[in-house]
Amino acid sequence: MTKIKTSLLAAVGALGALAAVGGTTLPANAAGLACSTAKLIVPWKAGGGTHIIFSQMEKTMQEMDLPTKIQVVTVGGQGGNKGAKEAAKAKPDGCTLFAIHQSAIVSYLNGRIDFTWDGFDMVSQLTSTPEIMGAAGSVPWNTLGEMTQAAKDAPGTLETGATFGSTSQFMWLLFEDLTGVKFKYIPFDGTKERVTALLANTIKLGTINIPTAKKNLASGSLKAFGIAADERSPLLPDLPTLKELGVDMTYSLDRGIVAPKGTPKEAIEYWENAIKMVSENAEFKSALEAKGTKIKYRNAEEYAAWFKAEYDAHEKVAIKIGMFKK
Repeated sequence: MTKIKTSLLAAVGALGALAAVGGTTLPANAAGLACSTAKLIVPWKAGGGTHIIFSQMEKTMQEMDLPTKIQVVTVGGQGGNKGAKEAAKAKPDGCTLFAIHQSAIVSYLNGRIDFTWDGFDMVSQLTSTPEIMGAAGSVPWNTLGEMTQAAKDAPGTLETGATFGSTSQFMWLLFEDLTGVKFKYIPFDGTKERVTALLANTIKLGTINIPTAKKNLASGSLKAFGIAADERSPLLPDLPTLKELGVDMTYSLDRGIVAPKGTPKEAIEYWENAIKMVSENAEFKSALEAKGTKIKYRNAEEYAAWFKAEYDAHEKVAIKIGMFKK
C-alpha cells in the first residue's frame, strides 16, 4: 500500500472517531492529501441557491475540528458547464471536489457537454430543494390554470427565463410534455439573472426558489403558481403543489458533491464522512431549512444509485420530447 493510501486510511478512521467523540482535534495533514484545504468548485455565480448552500457548508466545516476542510471556488459560465469541465479534468487526488445537481444530466442530454454524472466519482448528496413555477408580478394570470390556458391560446409566445441545457429549462420542458403547451425560452446564465429579469418584468415566467417567493409574493413583485413537491412547504403553506392542481409532476434540485474520476477510495471515504458530519450539524440544518432546503444525505454508493435512476428518468423524458436522440 502506498504512503498516501496508508495516511488516508488512518484519516478516515480518525474522522470516524472524531464523529463519535465530538471533541478530538486532528493534525491538519491527517488526511494524507496533497493539500491542507480542498477546492470545491461551484459552477454558478454567487447569489444562486447552489452557491449559498455550499458557502454555508464551507462555513460550517470551518467551525468543525476536521483535519482537512474545503474552500468554495466559483467557476461560473456556460450554464454551469465551464466549472464541470474544469472539475472533470482536475487531478484526482482528493483536493478538488465539484458541487453538482441534475444540471449535469440535462446539459449532457441537451448536447452541451459530452459527459454526465458518471464522469465523476460520487461522494455524497447533501440537500434537496423543490422548484416553484414563478412569474413576474405584472402578468395577468393568478393561477396555474390561467397561465396554462394563456400558453395554449398563444403557443410559443410566453417568455420563460431559463439557463439553456439546465434544470431551470428542463422543468418547463417537462411541464410542456405533460400539458401540451409551448413556451418561448429566454436564456440566462444563472438564477440571480433570471430572478432579476422577473422582478423587472422583462420576462413572464421562470422557476424561483422558496426564499425568493417568500420575500416577493406578499408585495406582488412576483407570483407563484405551484410548488413541484410532494407536499406544501411549511414556509409557504398557502402555495399548492402541482399535484394538487392536477399536474402529476415533482421537480427538485438535489445537490451534492462529486470528485474527479479516479480519486482514491480513501479520499472519497474521508469526504463522505466529513459531509455526513456537516449534514448532522444542527446549525447547518436550521440555516438551510430557513431557506426552504431540506437535508437529504446519501453516501457515495447510495448517491450513485440515485443518480443512475435520476438519469434514466430524465433520459426517458428527453427522448420523448425530442431533446435527446439515443
